Amino acid sequence: MKGVLPIKGASAASGREKKAPKELENVLNQYFGYSGFRGKQLEAIEAVLSGRDCFCLMPTGGGKSMCYQIPALVRTGIVLVISPLIALMENQVASLKNKGIPAEFLSSTQTSHTKQTIHEDLDSGKPSLKLLYVTPELVATPGFMAKLKKLYHRGLLSLVAIDEAHCISTWGHDFRPSYRKLSSLRKQFADIPLLALTATAVPKVQKDVISSLCLQNPLILRASFNRPNIFYEVRYKDLLDDVYSDISNLLKSSGNVCSIIYCLERAACDDLSMHLSQQGVSSAAYHAGLNSKVRSSVLDDWLSSRTQVVVATVAFGMGIDRQDVHIVCHFNLPKSMESFYQESGRAGRDQQPSRSVLYYGLDDRRRMEFILRNTKTKKSQSSSSSNELSEKALADFSQIVEYCESSSCRRKKIIESFGEKVQPTLCQRSCDACKHPNLVSSHLEELRRVPNCRFNKVSPVFQSSLVNPAHLDTEFWNREDEASISAEDISDSDDGNEVVSNIAISKIPSNAALDAKFKALERAENAYYQGKGQTNQQGGGLVDKKSISQALRDACWKRLLDALGQAKLRLGNLPCDEAASATHLETECFKKYEKVGKTFYNSQIAATVRWLSSATSNQMHDRFHTLIDQATDHSVSSSPDIVPESSPAPTEVVCARPGETIVHELEKTKHSDESAKTIAASAGNVELPTIPSFRECLSQKGKDCKKSSSDSNAGSQPFGFRRKSTGLVEKQETSKKMKS
Repeated sequence: MKGVLPIKGASAASGREKKAPKELENVLNQYFGYSGFRGKQLEAIEAVLSGRDCFCLMPTGGGKSMCYQIPALVRTGIVLVISPLIALMENQVASLKNKGIPAEFLSSTQTSHTKQTIHEDLDSGKPSLKLLYVTPELVATPGFMAKLKKLYHRGLLSLVAIDEAHCISTWGHDFRPSYRKLSSLRKQFADIPLLALTATAVPKVQKDVISSLCLQNPLILRASFNRPNIFYEVRYKDLLDDVYSDISNLLKSSGNVCSIIYCLERAACDDLSMHLSQQGVSSAAYHAGLNSKVRSSVLDDWLSSRTQVVVATVAFGMGIDRQDVHIVCHFNLPKSMESFYQESGRAGRDQQPSRSVLYYGLDDRRRMEFILRNTKTKKSQSSSSSNELSEKALADFSQIVEYCESSSCRRKKIIESFGEKVQPTLCQRSCDACKHPNLVSSHLEELRRVPNCRFNKVSPVFQSSLVNPAHLDTEFWNREDEASISAEDISDSDDGNEVVSNIAISKIPSNAALDAKFKALERAENAYYQGKGQTNQQGGGLVDKKSISQALRDACWKRLLDALGQAKLRLGNLPCDEAASATHLETECFKKYEKVGKTFYNSQIAATVRWLSSATSNQMHDRFHTLIDQATDHSVSSSPDIVPESSPAPTEVVCARPGETIVHELEKTKHSDESAKTIAASAGNVELPTIPSFRECLSQKGKDCKKSSSDSNAGSQPFGFRRKSTGLVEKQETSKKMKS
């Protein structure tokens, strides 16, 4: 283990003596192997060593961590590093330990013994630690703040570094309320330098960070946002036959390069990763829905190059020390230019040629607009402030939309969005718009012909009336529930922002029986139009582009069948027939999202595939039997091509519209010893009675009740019901007979 560089003089005063650049470069070379500093690193290091506050803005891959790790090695005491993600802390601490630098982190993921050992070292007369990583939530706790004060009064707190400092600003792209509590650090530790670091901050966010942290006369360092080794490209989902295949071909044509693919939904991560694996691309999904052991395993495999591609939600990559990522894809639209710049900037940190590919889809755009319009922040001070933040979020998102829907230089748009001036010759054909201007213009012209495409303007069309509220309670947009996470671990969610979980949607109460009748009418109406080869245009039906085609249903059924096959290999056996089970699962997804369209349908299919990959045999048994029971109760499937495996019901006439005729007849078939045969459904034309009025329904119901009562007195009971004979009923019947 390398020893810490000896310090000339152990006092705090000597610790603030100016260090010669050569001495600092020697430390850099000794521990990190670099021959010299890059960009603004040396200026930031010299500032904090002199005791001055510093705001440092460096692009992703610019080496921000050197700005506090080098001071930790040349000064006495401990450097406190406040970081938003536990994965970031784990990775950096592991890297420092491998270099022989004493570093630790505190979080709820550690054992009690490990935490106790760290606290004992902090309480000792001469702590061995040089860097301690913590989350902002832990800093806000009274117990930990008391420990920091003890270190400060003993002269052992040398620097406080705040990584991802943009999180403190409500105007930042990743605001976290826990960061706001860090404003007390300046008051608590008046003469300790504060170092605020970020890779993305527009001028307004920069001012907010400096003001919120109460930085005193800080040195402001801003590096250029230009990443000359990254080629920027946009591809249009609506013009591609198969987006998954396009991504697969992109990765295969690039060779065995390290890559990251960012998705909005966990289900999409699982689904895309499975597709890439089937195409021979080594890949794995990474998101907060996986347990910590699985995530650690995926991360280790990726860092050690056993896995080529990680398909992840947006939190992945923050603080991960891998320099050779050469492709970063965005399967869904980022919510702001800051998010996009930070995520795409994880490519090419080794200064080698790299690519950023963003897949732009009109459906993705409308979904994100809907989310941003309906986002409600917890504990918002007023409706006006909430509306202001919503408008700000929409304005930020419009920059991404313009980036995708413009034929001008991509690089120029990125850099100018951060307030930096750009020379006309900066790009040098290093984006698709500059390298292939005619092709990009042609693609944009095709995109304009796609229905509901509104260029360079956030679309107001996508309103909540187009989305069934019940369909939002899915894998549509997954976020950790902060209420269920401890204070230390709260930052380990996908990105800390709650979006869909806070969308306030009122639920309309409904009568179960009436709802069942409406569903029966809808099924009959759909079957009528399907029989005529038409699309229902009167009931607010979906346009053809959004409708769920039979070809898509067949493909999804095959995916479910494959997933069941994998489950069989994993469990050794399945509690039911694979083909029939795939049919029930697909029918369930179709019935739930038939009226909404293929976007939500595909998402639910992906969620079901993910459930099959982890469900136990008992869980599958219970779910399949529930679906079979439901199919038996409803008798008629919502799809003429997919028939339930359950026992058939007798001929059933379903009412569609007055004067229209539909009959669904289920014929019972014999079951062989080997497997159960499917049930055939045949349809004929029978004149149906007109739908009775409400008064007629009440009148008929009264007649039925009287008839039922009369049958009961005669000793018979309505079919399907069991009725207990109590002593009271017998007495009443005896009394009636005596009177008669």
